[in-house]
Amino acid sequence: MDMSDINRNAGSRPRSHPAPAPDDGGTAERWHTIVTAIGAATAAPLTSALERIHALVSSGRIDRASLRALRDEVERARQAGMVGQQITRFASGRLRQSHERLQLAETLKGVLSHRQRETQARGIVLKPTLKPAEVIVDASLLFSLLNTVLDWALECARSTIEFRIEMRSWPAHARLQCRFAHRLPDEPEDNNVEPTALDTLTWRLLEQTAWTMGLPLDRQEDGGATVLTIEFPRTASDEIEGVSTFEVDEGFAPSTNSKPLAGSHVLVISSRRELRAQIRDALRNMGLIVDFVGSVDEATEFCRDGLPHAIIVESIQRGEKFAQLREEISNEVPDFVFIEIIEEGNTFEMSGFSGSNVARVGRDVIDSSLPSALMFELSKGL
Repeated sequence: MDMSDINRNAGSRPRSHPAPAPDDGGTAERWHTIVTAIGAATAAPLTSALERIHALVSSGRIDRASLRALRDEVERARQAGMVGQQITRFASGRLRQSHERLQLAETLKGVLSHRQRETQARGIVLKPTLKPAEVIVDASLLFSLLNTVLDWALECARSTIEFRIEMRSWPAHARLQCRFAHRLPDEPEDNNVEPTALDTLTWRLLEQTAWTMGLPLDRQEDGGATVLTIEFPRTASDEIEGVSTFEVDEGFAPSTNSKPLAGSHVLVISSRRELRAQIRDALRNMGLIVDFVGSVDEATEFCRDGLPHAIIVESIQRGEKFAQLREEISNEVPDFVFIEIIEEGNTFEMSGFSGSNVARVGRDVIDSSLPSALMFELSKGL
């Protein structure tokens, strides 16, 4: 299906998604639906994983394919739990948001570039048409929103995903559109996906994130096509002209959310159990997704189908293989975050110090300094 057909036809079934009022009678029903979805998304893969473990216990053997399937099942359950936590956190109403001038197109380009391996591995083609637009939003929430839009589109799209950023002339709002076909042209019409089939747990997170940011969103389906539109009412031009200028953070201060990097993905390369435990404890309360591998070879394999947002590596793993991996990733994502754990001492160096593009944290100060280093390094790319 040509994507121009999506744009032309998708308006036939508009589905606006306004934020619910505090006393909205449907709130309880909505949360019941979300809790049910979280339970299903968690239980199904864990049941499969348990059956696989029983088979392993019975046979005493497991092949690489079964081991990978087991890991994927546990990962799906973990992701469902993380999404549930994020929805709850955003819906709590206790987030303090900063108001920063951000280039929407550049931020989206960074997200798409970072996840290029993942989209290619899934056979999905990305087609961005992004006009410059400066918006005023919380940086960490914008990063989360754009990644969630891509997550949702990847769940539902069958071939190509189009992203478009444009400015509305009146009112002067930036607008982000995501378009994709959730049914291929040669599939029978009776296999058409109903709108409710697009209401995945990831969609619920997308919806809640937009509401938290005060961004109107609209979703339309027609035939096998879907168009998501997100409005950004607050543009830099509006603020410069005097609309609520007192709210703008001229210093580009980092977000004051309690867990601004929640949902970000960190890969740790360490062969030692005690160091893994120390890193895990230090990052426990940041809301991050943390994976551990024991070697650079395992890290290379891990990154083949998609990149994390940061890699933490113990110093004894830094050799020729790691240098090759770092060069390959940096060529793809120039501002990718690398943090080295120095074996001894209280070193705490940000990237760029003494010309190095790798941040460094001494093992003696992991608990106190690693969260700060990770926060600083990841926030630079927001």
